[in-house]
Amino acid sequence: MPATVQPPESVTWRVHLDRSMWVGGVRSLMLQALHPMAMWGVWQNSNFREDPFGRLQRTSDFVGLGTFGSPEEVEEAAYRVREIHRSLRILNHDTGKKERLDQPELLLWVHCAEVYSYLEVARRAGLLLTDAMADRYLDEQRKSATLVGLHPEDVPGSVAEMEAFFAEMRPKLRVTEEAAETVRFLMWPTMPENLKFLAPGKPGYFPFGALCYYSLPDWARQMYGALPEVPRPAVTAALRSFRLAMNSVPERVHDYAFAKDTRDMLERTRQRLAAEGYDVSKGLFGLRDPRRWPGQRVLEPA
Repeated sequence: MPATVQPPESVTWRVHLDRSMWVGGVRSLMLQALHPMAMWGVWQNSNFREDPFGRLQRTSDFVGLGTFGSPEEVEEAAYRVREIHRSLRILNHDTGKKERLDQPELLLWVHCAEVYSYLEVARRAGLLLTDAMADRYLDEQRKSATLVGLHPEDVPGSVAEMEAFFAEMRPKLRVTEEAAETVRFLMWPTMPENLKFLAPGKPGYFPFGALCYYSLPDWARQMYGALPEVPRPAVTAALRSFRLAMNSVPERVHDYAFAKDTRDMLERTRQRLAAEGYDVSKGLFGLRDPRRWPGQRVLEPA
């Protein structure tokens, strides 16, 4: 049995190990909010406003587990997520009726907004991926879509299919009051009680939140109109600077952005891969280098 659901040789690892994922994650929340039912689902069934950082951390923990965890760990977590989604309902403000949260259209929208945000931000921030690799990443992510209950054949598996999906969805999207407040909140969040000590540094968060907003597709920013437009090259330069700075953070330090359970899972993954012959002397981040895979000669000192 493989050590992980996706192996280190996958494009998924190359994308998900990149620290531009933090921008991609917040951007995906902003994009997801444009679907009224998806937005109401979050608004009505989570403590997002009280604990925005916790929501982002839980999302990153699940993505990390789905990428680096063992099949047993992934399936256990996916089962819990599916059971939670199955039990939740959304009040549709347009009809006044309650609907299931786990309806396929909503699950598909959330999945596509998430994985395409990761891919687009990473490439724009400087991660070198060919067009074929980008298509392969989206095809690999069909497997992650099954974890929340989708059928792989219903999920876009290439850049062209993903672009067609968003073009089809755009007439269904709009900026609800909740979506507008969510975007403002993601750029200037309220600090929960357990993070009040970070309040003096809150102004430093706004440039990050604004960068996430400016990384949105042109059509999404035009819908929101939350900030004045800035030149596209300036946004790209800022994304590249953010990526370079974050990728320089040592892996053991960066791991503290995750919950303890996730940090423990990452350590188990390092141990499993080392037992399989992978060179993890530079951590999981170092496995972006194919020379650290089994059967490849390492040309530099470990």
